[in-house]
Amino acid sequence: MTKTEIIEQLIQQGKTVATAESCTGGMIAAAITDVPGASAVFGCGAVTYSNEMKRKILGVKEETLNAHGAVSPETAREMAEGLKALSGADIAVAVTGIAGPGGGSEAKPVGLVYLAAAAEDTVRVSKNLFRGDRDAVRRQTTDKAFELIAAEL
Repeated sequence: MTKTEIIEQLIQQGKTVATAESCTGGMIAAAITDVPGASAVFGCGAVTYSNEMKRKILGVKEETLNAHGAVSPETAREMAEGLKALSGADIAVAVTGIAGPGGGSEAKPVGLVYLAAAAEDTVRVSKNLFRGDRDAVRRQTTDKAFELIAAEL
């Protein structure tokens, strides 16, 4: 499905979506709001780039960040769960990763991105290793976020 078709499906099903973004810096929210009619389904987006904002806005636990780091499936899950509770959206999508060019390590290389989608009583977490430069990683992450939204329809 295209991004427009996904938004149209959300409208038809009467579902709402919200985003919590780290490495994409708002690109997912922008891609959603680029589609005419998105205001019927999109209530909010939070760019929580720092760990402090992940904690304060989304309720990510300090223990989670200390034990697993910001770029982890555990943090992505807590971001999505916190956003769902905060926004009341039917589908809450969260992303955290390393877009590069720096910041990577052997354990967590550049291009490693975790996405999570919280819907109803389930949370799906996706581990991805995207290739390319910073912009390419961010674009691929945005596309993957739409795939996660579509999977919940």
